[in-house]
Amino acid sequence: MRNALVDARQYTRHCYAHLHDDDPVFPCVPTVNPARWELGHIAWFQEYWCLRHGTSMRPGDPAGAARASCLPGADAFYDSSKVPHDARWSLDLPDWRGTLRYLDETLGSVLGELGRAAASARYFFELALLHEDMHGEALAMTLQSLALPPPAEWTLPEPARGAGTGGDLEVAGGVHAIGSGADEKRARFVFDNEREVHEVTLEPFAIARACVTEGEFAAFVDDGGYERESLWSDDGRRWLAAARRSLPAYWRRANGFEVRWFDRWRPLAVARAMQHVNAWEAEAYAAWARRRLPTEAEWEVAAVTAPGAALDRNLDARHSGPVASDAGATGASHLLGNVWEWTSSPFQPYPGFVPGPYADYSQPWFGDHRVIRGGSWATRSRLVHARMRNFYLPGRHDMFVGFRTCV
Repeated sequence: MRNALVDARQYTRHCYAHLHDDDPVFPCVPTVNPARWELGHIAWFQEYWCLRHGTSMRPGDPAGAARASCLPGADAFYDSSKVPHDARWSLDLPDWRGTLRYLDETLGSVLGELGRAAASARYFFELALLHEDMHGEALAMTLQSLALPPPAEWTLPEPARGAGTGGDLEVAGGVHAIGSGADEKRARFVFDNEREVHEVTLEPFAIARACVTEGEFAAFVDDGGYERESLWSDDGRRWLAAARRSLPAYWRRANGFEVRWFDRWRPLAVARAMQHVNAWEAEAYAAWARRRLPTEAEWEVAAVTAPGAALDRNLDARHSGPVASDAGATGASHLLGNVWEWTSSPFQPYPGFVPGPYADYSQPWFGDHRVIRGGSWATRSRLVHARMRNFYLPGRHDMFVGFRTCV
């Protein structure tokens, strides 16, 4: 745990360190947080749950700070449940050096407390660790959204030359156990929204061995996919009319298609997994291909049972972008890692759902968000697993998210 906490903090500090600006200023857009606010929020969350919440508490104890923050005013600055998004740009936050100092001081105190904490308090250290990992990916998303350069060691991946993994994987119907703990051989941290194991009955289905590629999506674009209203859902048509889009985000026409990777443009790579599409774009492509998106239950069963599903996981920024699919003749490719994957399922509580101590993690978002699964190249491997549920509004494309289809 100690090494993981240090690793996460080093990653957090590193993500913006190359911007050559003591105080990078980001525009106020819905999918981005101010740099100083987001880094301060990471430190505040860790301090709140690991130090101020009380290390003798148990996961079921009510939330509430037992003591004050080491930074005066921190609760008014960094509590994301109470500070509206747009207000974060007008706060009188600590300067850049003060923000980094807060990150360092909280980590030092947390590491000192770790050895003294009761076993039941380990939950809160893991919660803070995985929360920081999620924000680490969000920092990469911000760099991509704002066309900023990535860290120097994130080199542009070589063009994917493979033919990919074609065809479908047949998945048997029947009764399947869904939810974390259904087949665990060891204890792992579980978020509240995935905690309740339950059974679902599925019809037999076939799921693509690989995610849709840039080359496949380009064929949809060239065939007028963005102009053919019959392919789009009602919500998708409303978005399309408002956005006036004829191409995916970060694409442009130049000697075919080019795709923006952070601050530079590269030629489309036909075998590389598609990313940065919203749920409605994914659904329109699936309709064009006479297929559909999998439900989250179908996706989970495939990820748990498919040969090769956990092999060659492109996680931890190992390749700095999605790579070509690669799986055996009977396997599936990158069900974990490479790109997050849209499902057709709205984010809803499992039967028997009880919110965890961090009550605002899941329950405010039930209903209008959509489930994505599997993790991306920028996701930390200690965070994601085949039963983890992530969720975003269906109109968002700024995540490193793609999709695979099924029938």
